[in-house]
Amino acid sequence: MLWIKAFHILFVISWFAGLFYLPRILVNLAMENDATSTERLLLMARKLYRFMTILAVPALALGLYLWLVIGIGRGPGNGWMHAKLLCVVLLLGYHHACGSLLKKFEQGKNTRSHVWFRWFNEVPVLLLLVVLILVVVKPF
Repeated sequence: MLWIKAFHILFVISWFAGLFYLPRILVNLAMENDATSTERLLLMARKLYRFMTILAVPALALGLYLWLVIGIGRGPGNGWMHAKLLCVVLLLGYHHACGSLLKKFEQGKNTRSHVWFRWFNEVPVLLLLVVLILVVVKPF
């Protein structure tokens, strides 16, 4: 079980690296006017999105294994797990939103400012904070 936990944490950290960095690339794309720089940033964003999607799959699979097979967070007194799972669903939505925003940039249809993307970039930080508190403190 400890090996599964270790790899779950490793893949979650790796996935979050992408969730933190891709929106930062989107900030730069929203500020960019040069076609060559825009194309380079789009290439970086596409590659990162694909890679972070690959990393999310084992993170989720191992987490589900820990929950459904090993039984972590199951049974009475584990309300924290329900809240954590809600955060994971929100993170999956955020991941999908990043992909949708990237497609808009690829199509030249972005309407949002770099300031909006700077605020958007803070969402995974807040969700990570909530998840960490839920998993470590187990407040309910």
